[in-house]
Amino acid sequence: MTRQMTGAKMVVQALKDQGVDVVFGYPGGAVLPIYDEIFQQNDIQHILVRHEQGAVHAAEGYARSTGKPGVVLVTSGPGATNAVTGLTDALLDSIPIVVLTGQVPTFMIGSDAFQEADTVGITRPCTKHNWLVKETSRLAGTIHEAFHVATSGRPGPVLIDIPKDVQFATDEYTTPTPARSHYQPQVKGDMATITDLVEAMEKAERPVFYTGGGVINSGNSASILLREIVEATGFPITSTLMGLGAYPASGKKWIGMLGMHGLYEANMAMHGCDLMINIGARFDDRITGLLDAFSPNSKKAHIDIDPSSINKVIRVDFPIVGDVAHVLEDMLNIWKARGRKTNSSAVAKWWSQIEEWQSVDCLAYKQAPGTIRPQHALARLEALTKDHDRYICTEVGQHQMWAAQYLNFEDPNRFMTSGGLGTMGYGFPSSVGVQMAHRDSLVINVAGEASWLMNMQEMGTAVQYRLPVKQFILNNERLGMVRQWQELLHGERYSQSWSEALPDFVKLAEAFGAKGILCDNEADLDEAILEMINHDGPVIFDCLVEKHENCLPMIPSGEPHNKMLLPNASTQDAIGSSGAVMV
Repeated sequence: MTRQMTGAKMVVQALKDQGVDVVFGYPGGAVLPIYDEIFQQNDIQHILVRHEQGAVHAAEGYARSTGKPGVVLVTSGPGATNAVTGLTDALLDSIPIVVLTGQVPTFMIGSDAFQEADTVGITRPCTKHNWLVKETSRLAGTIHEAFHVATSGRPGPVLIDIPKDVQFATDEYTTPTPARSHYQPQVKGDMATITDLVEAMEKAERPVFYTGGGVINSGNSASILLREIVEATGFPITSTLMGLGAYPASGKKWIGMLGMHGLYEANMAMHGCDLMINIGARFDDRITGLLDAFSPNSKKAHIDIDPSSINKVIRVDFPIVGDVAHVLEDMLNIWKARGRKTNSSAVAKWWSQIEEWQSVDCLAYKQAPGTIRPQHALARLEALTKDHDRYICTEVGQHQMWAAQYLNFEDPNRFMTSGGLGTMGYGFPSSVGVQMAHRDSLVINVAGEASWLMNMQEMGTAVQYRLPVKQFILNNERLGMVRQWQELLHGERYSQSWSEALPDFVKLAEAFGAKGILCDNEADLDEAILEMINHDGPVIFDCLVEKHENCLPMIPSGEPHNKMLLPNASTQDAIGSSGAVMV
């Protein structure tokens, strides 16, 4: 049956047909027809954020924690440009979001009309794909195509720019037909290359699985298959920041996160392995360190659904383009069919070496009475929340790395953080999106005071929609990671890394109608954390921590994995005799 409707109604109907239940947005003149249609229905809930950047980060949190695309609706001009940071963040971290922007009427495009911007031009570098829809007849089909592109292959953000006259005009609504899309990414890996990799696995003496966010993006089946192959082979497994939870932190083969602030044993294993199997990671510079010295004596495999990622940074011996779940399934089947073989005696010796590295206990710290070390704050947060149905978000900085080090993730989709772009201000709105998707779960945003202030206005969103998000702020009154680099690499010249006019976070919480908690003594920490957890509304927890604590271990920029700065070691111990460190 032919259905005639306005472009604005098409937008809402297309979102319903795509299974959308939540839209994060902020209204303006160029999208008022769509907002009018939203007002006249009850299937989709709209969440009014306080800033368009917050809308995109909230959609990212929703998408990351559910595996479904997040949806954003903002107006033209500044509404669209305010979304750019979130779009770029989602692009680098492969998060599926669909952003709908208003645009001036088609006949006014190019005239410098009020709130006009070249949204498609501006967002082309920071989206997976974008569209300017000038004909109402193409609107519904474009929206359906956008959802397909955002969620297929390597996920990512897409944007549809919709002029106001297209929203008013009437035409025929098109039902979803994703099977007809020209975009059909390769999901099955090359069987010959997979077989070659399995043969290398059978002979490897020092193998390691190196996993990333691609495992989580591939869905629960990928994580299940990953766990099966790790347990079956007995190989050690490490992960990037984005891949935490794909393999459980309590797993016997888990050697921790790797990279610039990764664990000593993980980085040493990466440096010393003879077979590296990269599953769904992109060889980010925070992971590789000095490229010429990255895993220098290993054969390398790379499994990734994005062909452009293969051999982009590191040349590999076994390039496999395909969806992680499909490739792991084929790997397992081939390995089992060939007799489930590994070089067990050599792998046992490899584990003995790893256990020796683990004995260094690179995350050990001493908690002095009275004050609170940030490591201790997160260790206690872990102990008191690990048995809850828990989701963790973070801002960006030292606290982000401490969260990755001291909080344990047993399942995928439980850790939301800004990896590739490192976006300060990401965590709070992301936690709003997560809480919208999981209303009865415990959602905590681990923050630094400086990063949290970048999108503090979203406290109004949390209060308005009765979202009991917990903001756990490690307050050192410093831009902690900036200060750390200035101490280690810039002669202790602390240029603009101190915050001298911070708010009273308890009073700030109360001003928004939320609960504020202050804790500045280790003896009171557990009780204060339990008070935060048990409160049924949003909380700002101001945890005053040591001001000059450094986040360690650390691989200085431009150094290999086996030159790490460990607690109680000097900078010179880490960088050797090479002198200056490239930043």
